[in-house]
Amino acid sequence: MKTGLLVIALALALALPGLPQTPAADGLVSPEVHADRTVTFRVRAPKTAEVTLYGDWMPVGKPEAMKKSDDGIWSITTAPLEANGHLYWFNLDGVAVADPVNPIIKLRQRTSASLVEVPAATPQAWDLRDVPHGTVVTEWQKSAVLNRTERIVLYLPPGYEKSSAKYPVLYLVHGSGDTPDSWTNAGHANLILDNLIADGKAKPMIVVMPAGHAVPFGAGRGGPVNNNDLFEQYLTKEVIPTIETKYRVAAGPRNRALAGLSMGGGHTIYTGFKHADMFSALGIFSPGLPRDFDVKSFHPKIGLIWISCGDIDTTVQYPRIKTWAESLEKDGIHEKFTTYPGAHTWPVWRMSLAEFAPLLFKNGK
Repeated sequence: MKTGLLVIALALALALPGLPQTPAADGLVSPEVHADRTVTFRVRAPKTAEVTLYGDWMPVGKPEAMKKSDDGIWSITTAPLEANGHLYWFNLDGVAVADPVNPIIKLRQRTSASLVEVPAATPQAWDLRDVPHGTVVTEWQKSAVLNRTERIVLYLPPGYEKSSAKYPVLYLVHGSGDTPDSWTNAGHANLILDNLIADGKAKPMIVVMPAGHAVPFGAGRGGPVNNNDLFEQYLTKEVIPTIETKYRVAAGPRNRALAGLSMGGGHTIYTGFKHADMFSALGIFSPGLPRDFDVKSFHPKIGLIWISCGDIDTTVQYPRIKTWAESLEKDGIHEKFTTYPGAHTWPVWRMSLAEFAPLLFKNGK
């Protein structure tokens, strides 16, 4: 009897308002990807007056209105989308929110967005495939340069734990709105490397993804030291020595490469050209060009300088990046410039990494 009363009391207590409880499951489906690559997005918001959807396939600053049904569900179906991963979010009466029923979230420096994967007819480099998988690990490092503890995300190639081999390293930097996890979270860098290695298209390598915000996000540009300067010190004085001490790393610049997107592309230009003796390759994806920085003054002798940008990128301005890349060639700095269809978005950066990684460490040990 006492046991029965205890069960009833516990059930009543759990039902009381104000106690933390897991919300009831919402059977709403969003996003719903159709066979023709159109996607339907839905959000339940019966008391909301206006709801819009913004996705990275849309022109910047031009969200699309959603329609409300009698049951309080707002929805919209897109035109066919590129077969790739896309960021999106809703705006409910002026408040930007991630999709409440989609568990796939892209973490950002401010707010979060949702991710939808639109599959291609045949598997792409960034898709999850039945191949040997590497390991994604996190290092926490007390940084004297940054005066804080910061995390570093690493990809260790398949078989690393059971092998005695030493591996080349790609240092891969995120963009301004991102975190150190972004290259795996949204970029699928780990899956790209898994697939390329399994197909024999890329050498097994370690990928190190450090924090690109050496100066904290939102701190502004008017401080005593700028983000490029501080990141250069952080990478060269702390990150690289730490990795080469704790992990089985092949020695020398021929086994070291640097790449990044947007802000990380700017870091790659600034640090890579200043330390041309440290890297065998630079991957510069949709870069934010550093101010008042003349790469020609460093006379780099880097084996591979690979630059890419989306042809409708208005954030860093595609024509500006193309002109800059061509100016390097005119000044005797050999580079390869690749144009992708797209804007300042993850589909462009996934494609960039998938094409850049196979070119690395061809002359390594």
